[in-house]
Amino acid sequence: MAEGHRKSKKQELLLAGVQELNQHGIVDFSVRRVAEACGLSPAAPYKHFVNKNEFIAAIISYNYSLWYEKLHTILEAYPDDYRRQITEMLVTYTCFLVENPHFRSALMIKDDSLDSRHQGLRSKLSRLPNEAAEKYREQVNMPMDVFIRKKFVLRSLMYGAALMFENGELAYDEDSLEMLRDMVDREFDLP
Repeated sequence: MAEGHRKSKKQELLLAGVQELNQHGIVDFSVRRVAEACGLSPAAPYKHFVNKNEFIAAIISYNYSLWYEKLHTILEAYPDDYRRQITEMLVTYTCFLVENPHFRSALMIKDDSLDSRHQGLRSKLSRLPNEAAEKYREQVNMPMDVFIRKKFVLRSLMYGAALMFENGELAYDEDSLEMLRDMVDREFDLP
């Protein structure tokens, strides 16, 4: 019974931690505020996480698991259509970044105390999209220099669209997402 209770409190802390990151970012992340949001003592999170950095890494890992589920849904929906997989992953990831703004900043952080676990999570995040991209490159015999350029353009589109949605320059709606999808698809057809 106690183990089940611990898991639910840990889950509650992770969800509150997500909100804390959304509101305050990594630099101003407060374990104390997370505990308060859960109605717990300031020491309670340390029953589940050794320190603040481990807590942040666990939040990043939790978000990774949510993203991983979305990736698998895309892979199952388009099993051998690598171009469509890449397009849908990019649009879905853009949405994920907009809906989880802390996640982008967590991915970009450079902090030596988070680095080893954080780097592992970064590489896990990109493994499936990179595999789909490589399969597509092989399928269409795309030269490596073209592949590298297209990867740069597509990632720029994704991060740029997320930023424009987030700051209100572009409406975050189905029309804009369809425009993004069309731009990604068009990039595949360019030399």
